[in-house]
Amino acid sequence: MTLMSRKGWSAFFVALIIIGVIAPALNLLVPAGSLFHMSDFAVLLIGKIMCYAICALAMDLIWGYTGILSLGHGVFFALGGYMMGMYLMRQIGTDGNYKSNLPDFMVFLDWKTLPWHWTFSDSFVATLMLIVAVPGLIAFVFGFFAFRSRIKGVYFSIITQAMTFAAMLLFFRNETGFGGNNGFTDFKRIAGIPIATSSMRMTLFVLTGLTLLSFFLFARWLVTSKYGRVLQAIRDAETRVMFSGYNPIGYKLSIWVISAVMCGIAGALYVPQVGIINPGEMSPANSIEMAVWAAVGGRATLIGPIVGAFIVNGAKSWLTVAAPEFWLYFLGALFIGVTLFLPNGVVGLVKKIQAKMASRSGT
Repeated sequence: MTLMSRKGWSAFFVALIIIGVIAPALNLLVPAGSLFHMSDFAVLLIGKIMCYAICALAMDLIWGYTGILSLGHGVFFALGGYMMGMYLMRQIGTDGNYKSNLPDFMVFLDWKTLPWHWTFSDSFVATLMLIVAVPGLIAFVFGFFAFRSRIKGVYFSIITQAMTFAAMLLFFRNETGFGGNNGFTDFKRIAGIPIATSSMRMTLFVLTGLTLLSFFLFARWLVTSKYGRVLQAIRDAETRVMFSGYNPIGYKLSIWVISAVMCGIAGALYVPQVGIINPGEMSPANSIEMAVWAAVGGRATLIGPIVGAFIVNGAKSWLTVAAPEFWLYFLGALFIGVTLFLPNGVVGLVKKIQAKMASRSGT
């Protein structure tokens, strides 16, 4: 089976050109007063949504293709963000309010030395490894016991939500060394380069876009392979898969870890762009939103959750300014409406319309 159709590859390369060439030119080269100028705000907003789109893609792999609904993937997103945040806090150096090599919150709490889990936080290479290793390891341990216990369905969703809520409460505590309620902020540099510049913002934007496109290709390769077909068989009839001689546990655990690592990388890209990470990113509501993105766009399509992430977060960006008190009502109504009237999401609706138009033109 081919990875993508000719139209799919064409769309992919158009997205690649927009992210790698057109957007940087519109932001950095076109004058600010021009109609075609891409503002720093737009760069930040789209970069942030692309991070969310990576999470939506990860959600599609486990929910859309494997039938595992997680309501706790926000914890993996936040863990990746915290790994990057620790590095960025160390990069501040003596430029903080207290002129100390320790992060400001540690000086305020009268800490004398860094905690043990900050040991490698001054190394960029070690941080990149931890961004992958920490969410992956936590996901492996959790998934190993959950899948071996054959917990599935709504019970699995509940314990994943309990996991992220427990993690949020843990990170709120000052003694854990993660900044407590306020988390990490006031970043100055990344890899020794000032972070609050247009060129760095655009660099992070392009890096996020390329990561999203790479993960899309990787996910496409996964789901079109024999491995992906087994995942879909597990989703549709797990008992039959077992009778056919396959052990579902290994497949479920591996895709669970892969999706967690994807969310961790998304969190690491998110933090330097928005400039803050705190325990609020682990709230159960954030994990539920990931499921909403996948449902709105269309599960088991890969492109659908990406579209859903842009639709929902674009609407959120507008509504939280225009009518902030109605945002949560809108989100709930959207999820209910999609579930009742668009079970295949926006992408499913588009395909249905295209099929009808094709049948009419054929007759």
